[in-house]
Amino acid sequence: MAYFQRSADSVLVSVVLLAGLNSETSGEAQAINLRRFIGCAVREFSFLARKPGCGGLHITTDACWGRCETWEKPVLDPPFIESYQRVCTYNETRMVTVKLPNCSAHVDPFYTYPVALRCDCGVCVTSTTECITSV
Repeated sequence: MAYFQRSADSVLVSVVLLAGLNSETSGEAQAINLRRFIGCAVREFSFLARKPGCGGLHITTDACWGRCETWEKPVLDPPFIESYQRVCTYNETRMVTVKLPNCSAHVDPFYTYPVALRCDCGVCVTSTTECITSV
């Protein structure tokens, strides 16, 4: 599943990653089992920044990733379901602007994207995030 954070000139993707993660605890590196991890964290993320009329630029930034507690249960009254849905979302960001290569003369070469500073499990806000509501 992926959730997309939108802003004027940028798209930031929050992806549930299935790769390994190491953390430092008491000087020793310990692997975290991502199949059991519930929560939301900042993680390095790479993407290709593109816009029409310019070349692409590979960017490595910090993005939010993780799994948050979600459940649904049937109820007798419409809409016949009660749900609790949280997504890993951006709580605090800073904006970074880069110059894309090989832009046409009439194209603004600057590309702005957010960098995650803090992430939390929260309600999916449709004004800033594309929320997947059905399978």
